Amino acid sequence: MAGTVEYERDYCGWLRENARLLREGRWGEIDSEHIAEELEAMGRSEKRELASRLSVLIAHLLKWQYQPVRRSRSWRNTISTQRMDLKELLEESPSLRRDLEKRIERSYEKAKLKAEDETGLYKERFPPTCPFSPEEILDESFFPSAVRGTEP
Repeated sequence: MAGTVEYERDYCGWLRENARLLREGRWGEIDSEHIAEELEAMGRSEKRELASRLSVLIAHLLKWQYQPVRRSRSWRNTISTQRMDLKELLEESPSLRRDLEKRIERSYEKAKLKAEDETGLYKERFPPTCPFSPEEILDESFFPSAVRGTEP
């Protein structure tokens, strides 16, 4: 059995061995408990990546909206890159769309902190809930209008 000792000693070797056993249909020899743990961890990792990308993207949208005189190609490119990566992630794992609004809400708090750090504006200056809809966040052509009187 390709089990615990190999899993803890040589993770890559364990992966290759269990993949081979699965392909050969040798079900009794696979390390099913660790395989199940790894599959669950992969799902959590996808959700963390979604949240991370959303917080970076939303922070940049806030910066774009609240500091129009500082807008740059770098900010535009970060917004575009995050959108492309999110689109790819959601295409590869469409079930993540079910939790998109909830992930946006959770990511917004981190986004406000990032925007606060990078703009010098206190996070309380930003709306209490995300001002951007899921459609706007993912829309490649959406860039928010400036909010007046927000420069530090």
